[in-house]
Amino acid sequence: MMTRWGRFGLSLAGAAVLMAASLPARAGEKDIVDIAASAGSFKTLVAAVKAAGLVDTLKGPGPFTVFAPTDEAFAKLPKGTLDSLLQPENRDKLTAILTYHVVPARATAADVKGMKSGTKVATANGAKITLRHNSRGVSVNGARVIKADIMASNGVIHVIDRVILPPAAKK
Repeated sequence: MMTRWGRFGLSLAGAAVLMAASLPARAGEKDIVDIAASAGSFKTLVAAVKAAGLVDTLKGPGPFTVFAPTDEAFAKLPKGTLDSLLQPENRDKLTAILTYHVVPARATAADVKGMKSGTKVATANGAKITLRHNSRGVSVNGARVIKADIMASNGVIHVIDRVILPPAAKK
């Protein structure tokens, strides 16, 4: 039986990134960008999405599943990393990192918990993330989901506690 996760092998060129919010699980008709911008705790993410030119993509129809790091998660990056990524000459690298946080389909926490822990899923940038779940919750590449299922008009947001880096960005 093919689940929603079975469609994730499809590439979504230029798709974009994570946004999250400290809002109720139902955000009504707001899209991913609107939710992130209004939350107040995702200023870094919103700035990165703007710098990467991904606002229009994330305001698009989707559906998207976004694993969204908080401002505190971005603060855990090595000193100078974020400033460097926000420079115009590093736009491609920033885009690759942001799109690594996006899966081109809608998937709730129940969908993730319904699959085998350790399942690899293709992201919008083409690289795969590993989703795990246990009695303590859900994680993506080791980043813990601290708030799940924030519904947007064009997808779902899961807030994570650190920025995840695609394989090429780790070098």
